[in-house]
Amino acid sequence: MKKALIICAAGMSSSMMAKKTTDYFKEQNVDIEMDAITATEGEEAIRDGNFDLFLISPQTTMYLDNFQKIGQEVGKPVVSIPFNAYIPIPTGIEKMAKLVEDNI
Repeated sequence: MKKALIICAAGMSSSMMAKKTTDYFKEQNVDIEMDAITATEGEEAIRDGNFDLFLISPQTTMYLDNFQKIGQEVGKPVVSIPFNAYIPIPTGIEKMAKLVEDNI
């Protein structure tokens, strides 16, 4: 199973997006699971390497360059989530799922 992690400011909206996208993947029979954490935990999570992909929420783009640098050091992709893939409606969930599948 592949795993993706959303790194967000407070973790509430990202937790909802992670759950909805994981549910979407299950409905599509895609073996990808998602989780979410706060930006303060982001560096450690990337260095630990327990996930295959790290997604940076729109609210935390100020950390993107640093997180991408760490991702390069450990050989893990770190990508920015566009606003239209961070909306908890069906089209937003589908865009999030495509972003994950394209980068994992």
